[in-house]
Amino acid sequence: MHTRRDLLSGSAKVAAMLAAAGLLPSLAQAADAPGYATAAFAAKTIPDLMKALGAGAPVQSADVTVTGPDIAENGAVVPIGASTALPGVKRVLLLVEKNPAVMSAMFDVTPDIEPAFATRVKMGQSSDVYAVAMMNDGRVLFAKKEVKVTLGGCGG
Repeated sequence: MHTRRDLLSGSAKVAAMLAAAGLLPSLAQAADAPGYATAAFAAKTIPDLMKALGAGAPVQSADVTVTGPDIAENGAVVPIGASTALPGVKRVLLLVEKNPAVMSAMFDVTPDIEPAFATRVKMGQSSDVYAVAMMNDGRVLFAKKEVKVTLGGCGG
């Protein structure tokens, strides 16, 4: 007969072995390892952001998609998504043009990752929202969508 203590002990040993083998999922973390991340997340405008990332001017593309509500009643939690089916994507950005810092999220992409991301962002006011795909060949492509933020659900 197994006791709860035996079961917990066995589970802990299995988890330790999986962790040692790198088979347990890890938490997503904001990392400042590349050095540009601090300047990029502090950028106030899209041109300043592109300069901080060492990228050229973005070009609008039908191959990049941005999703979000037409009207967000609560600017504290606005669901936004970005995706593309293009091959050779190295990074996907979510930008809110009128936020104090324009970049809301940055996702590094490898060939094993489908470049489709969704998150929630904070928006202080109505603004254009951009999904930006930075390509391995140096191209920077974007799509934009206007999201209106109401104050207390009353319009604005």
